[in-house]
Amino acid sequence: MTGAAIDAVLRDAARRLAGAGIDTGRLDARLLLGAALGREVWPHESAPVPADALERFAGLLERRLAREPVSRILGRRAFWTLDLRVGPDTLDPRPDSETLVEAAVAAFADRAPPRRILDLGTGTGCLLLAVLTEFPQAVGLGVDRLPGAVETARENARLAGLQDRAEFLAADWDEMPRDAADLVLSNPPYIVDSAIAELEPEVARFDPHGALAAGPDGLDAYRSLLGLLPRLLAPQGIVVLELGLGQRQVVSALAEGANFTVWHARRDLGGVERALVLKWNDTADDYLNTNDFYLE
Repeated sequence: MTGAAIDAVLRDAARRLAGAGIDTGRLDARLLLGAALGREVWPHESAPVPADALERFAGLLERRLAREPVSRILGRRAFWTLDLRVGPDTLDPRPDSETLVEAAVAAFADRAPPRRILDLGTGTGCLLLAVLTEFPQAVGLGVDRLPGAVETARENARLAGLQDRAEFLAADWDEMPRDAADLVLSNPPYIVDSAIAELEPEVARFDPHGALAAGPDGLDAYRSLLGLLPRLLAPQGIVVLELGLGQRQVVSALAEGANFTVWHARRDLGGVERALVLKWNDTADDYLNTNDFYLE
């Protein structure tokens, strides 16, 4: 299609992507062609595509036809108000996880804002960095066992201008020293091991396996976290955990068995209970023991 107009190239690419089972073909084609051209395709859709850009686009399109996510092809993903780098050692940040940021902001709406934030399994740093933009007096630490993820998170902090407030550590959770975080965030692995192969190819083939798989019942990471959190929380500290589909009840039971109070859950835009808000079960914070706090 050398010399073809942008709109014709987009139509052909969207048709091919739809034939590969991708239902966001038109949008994906626009993003990839924009990357190949080095500019937005709109409002120049009648303009011809230069031969060199068309060659670059053909290579990008083949990767998407193989079900590689657009974010991994482009190396970046929008999350909250941030434009984040993604890498092979990080999950692809998804809009569902923004629910944790909303839950964290709501949890501190009528109380002193957090000064120390901890993000366990930080990946790109998306949760920590997004929450730091909402709490400008806070500092935070993101922990991930993969050094490559930590390097990506550090780069994202630099790009967001948050490098002076965000630190990152490559370590296992059980290597964490005692902390005193006012807010702990985590999007842990929560997929049943046997279900990984059944996920969409964009996830199963390209997200790091260790960030997805959580044992035969999908709960291994929650059990580990709930055992560690008491020594990582400040008095009256808040925990916000991401949940998988249908996990609210069982994770709530695990939390209560570990002496946490389940404050509430927040639903994502798809109606899934996605963010579970917890506090340590003591009587020091009467505010959290009221029934006045509801998350939609």
